[in-house]
Amino acid sequence: MTALNSEDSPVYIKLRGTISAAILRGDFRAGDQLPSVRALAAEHGANPLTVAKAYQSFQDDGYVEVRRGVGMFVLPGAAEKLRAAEREHFVKTSWPRIAAHIDLLGLDAADLLEREKA
Repeated sequence: MTALNSEDSPVYIKLRGTISAAILRGDFRAGDQLPSVRALAAEHGANPLTVAKAYQSFQDDGYVEVRRGVGMFVLPGAAEKLRAAEREHFVKTSWPRIAAHIDLLGLDAADLLEREKA
């Protein structure tokens, strides 16, 4: 699993993060068709093979299914499974780095949360 927004990640991981965020926001719901490989590649200025790799990872993880000759569709329960996987990744991988950076800078996590709410 990957973080939704990792600037230093390969392009297919960034694309996967974009699609993941769209599924989590509800832009793509169970049964919805994802954009074609060519359309998504054109929209993001990416190589179609790179988009296909991102889509394949979603298929491998059981979030989408391919309907031959029709396209790729979001499976029921995909958003919930994806949210659980992203939470797990965040807690195990992202949060420890963020917490360490907060500590290094002498920041107070509670103050940061209050600042975000304002």
